Amino acid sequence: MLEVRDLMVFYENGLAINGVSLAVERGELVGVLGSNGAGKSTLMYTISGIILDRKLKEERRGGERITVFGEIVHRGEEITGLKASMRVRRGIVLCPERRRVFPESSVLENLKIGAYLRDRSEQREMLEYTWRLFPNLHRLRSRAAGFLSGGEQQMLAIGRALMAKPELLLLDEPLLGLAPAVQLKVIEAIRNIRELGITVLVADQYARPLLPIIDRGYVLESGSITLTGSGAELRENPDVRAAYFGV
Repeated sequence: MLEVRDLMVFYENGLAINGVSLAVERGELVGVLGSNGAGKSTLMYTISGIILDRKLKEERRGGERITVFGEIVHRGEEITGLKASMRVRRGIVLCPERRRVFPESSVLENLKIGAYLRDRSEQREMLEYTWRLFPNLHRLRSRAAGFLSGGEQQMLAIGRALMAKPELLLLDEPLLGLAPAVQLKVIEAIRNIRELGITVLVADQYARPLLPIIDRGYVLESGSITLTGSGAELRENPDVRAAYFGV
């Protein structure tokens, strides 16, 4: 479904992504693990196309120069230069780091914003699914998003991305800043999302809760992939255990 080939991303002369290649097959749940600053968000922004929007804005205001090399292939078509909005139409949807909900809008309004490309029947389908996946959101549907807890905002951000009815869902740091009990709820939701046939690529620094649910994983360090394997293989790898489990 998705192939990233020899991807390199520069911010001015700084190398953020260095020769990254990875693949995600249809129906898989694939993880990208790495510490803070490893390049995970840059990778997700580049796959989603948001990096191109940022590049254009920086050029217009005379800011830092962003350069992208390599290829991104989706369903056999090269999309490296495709705008983010067109990637959403192809079914590639990003749930960004740090939630980024609309704080003054209600939970329901936030969800409807995510469904602007879908017809009414698809909106109803995905809204009903989101209520089942996150029952608390249904109870809080009239509350302003800014008054939700961090965990509830994360659930809302994932729900908003699901409202776009993605084929490939990109989750950037969905566990960041959450208490362990809330992390487990989000992990269970990510596992359940696959029942719709949605392919998931998730990037996070918290390996312990993620490794048991992913089909395959990549370890990203300083912009480069240093390890790859199944979730079980990575869980038993001594380097991964030392870096992420402290053993």
